[in-house]
Amino acid sequence: MVVAGKNLHSQMTYRLFRAPMAFFDTTPIGRILNRCSRDIEIRFYVPTSRQLRRIEHITRSPIYTHFSESVSGASVIRAYGATNRFLLESKRRVDYNVTYFYAASMALRWLSVNLDTLANIVIFSTGVFQILSPGSSAGEAGLVLSYALQISGSLPWMVRQVADFETNIVSVERIKEYSEVVQESDWIVSSRRAAPTWPDKGVVQFNNFSMRYREGLDLVIRGMTVRIEGGEKVGIVGRTGAGKSSLSLSLFRLVEAAEGSIMVDGVNIADIGLHDLRSRITVLPQDPVLFSGTLRMNLDPFDEFNEDDLWTSLERAHLRDFVNQLPLKLDYQCGEEGHNLSVGQRQLVCLARTLLRKSKVLVLDEATAAVDIQTDALIQNTVRFAFQGCTVIAIAHRLNTILDYDKVMVMDAGRIKEFDSPTVLLEDPNSAFHAMAVDANLI
Repeated sequence: MVVAGKNLHSQMTYRLFRAPMAFFDTTPIGRILNRCSRDIEIRFYVPTSRQLRRIEHITRSPIYTHFSESVSGASVIRAYGATNRFLLESKRRVDYNVTYFYAASMALRWLSVNLDTLANIVIFSTGVFQILSPGSSAGEAGLVLSYALQISGSLPWMVRQVADFETNIVSVERIKEYSEVVQESDWIVSSRRAAPTWPDKGVVQFNNFSMRYREGLDLVIRGMTVRIEGGEKVGIVGRTGAGKSSLSLSLFRLVEAAEGSIMVDGVNIADIGLHDLRSRITVLPQDPVLFSGTLRMNLDPFDEFNEDDLWTSLERAHLRDFVNQLPLKLDYQCGEEGHNLSVGQRQLVCLARTLLRKSKVLVLDEATAAVDIQTDALIQNTVRFAFQGCTVIAIAHRLNTILDYDKVMVMDAGRIKEFDSPTVLLEDPNSAFHAMAVDANLI
């Protein structure tokens, strides 16, 4: 049973790691945590009713979701003085779950009482039968009664085993459901592996490209056709919902194309495996991602670079002095999600990790939106000088960070509204970029 549970859990986690982003967009994190934890625990005994346990499982997921959201947003909850409201909501969800837990426990008590009653009836009937049977000796009566007494233990045990199996099969059903989650495209396509040096120029071409997040939803990018030359630095701007971040998701095939194609150095990214694609293009996201472990592990998780390379990347990311002051330097332990580092320091660590990759295509997805002005300046300075010769596609939060870029792409409702050098667009008083610059007090 332990081996079977381990195999089910391994299969489920493998499928979850390969699930498309749309699955995580539509599935609460509490539901996933519930199935990855409680559904694996086979010792919890709620027999008699599969349906009661199923409902109890379903009502437990909102507890995990609420707890996860409360922990991640604790600072905001305190800032707005909403602690009591969230405590009451947590208690409400727990009470709702306990209602079904209590019902399941009462069902167990009902089963126990009925089984004991049935066993006593059997014993009583046996005794009466022996009394009324002519010619029955005292020895025979004692032997029969001793066997009948064993029923009081064997019968409940047998029924509970059947009930336990029926109840625990709910967990198997729920785990199996996640073990059959729709997967992303193939991780590696053996017949179409990218060349070891790909991409060597960094030319990105969108050909009548359209994208939607899920079937049945509207297109978020509509018929985009544009060419970004190798080594160009292109800033992408637009109002909320214009499709800027959707463009970056498309480059990594986190969302597949609805129509058209994306070519990188003449290779259709839809034809190669996800590993070849995502390992050759680098992204610096808005929310820096660090793992529990050493600083060295966070910089080089696959142990591909020597120590000199690590220190060089830290220096170019303006972190060398800070790391030198740490007691363990590169072996300094980062807490969960890097909580013992500031937001700016976490983003600079991610920048150093990006520098190690030496990719020809770099995507900045509002990488400086959550950091202070000083850290923003450090990141922009590194991008300008350390990524010369690389194609940089930057989704910009602050317009002043892309004024010296080669091109600016203004997006609106999933389409390219303008695409030219920032100088040309700023000189045109009728351009959308000019209007955005005026709103930002840049001109």
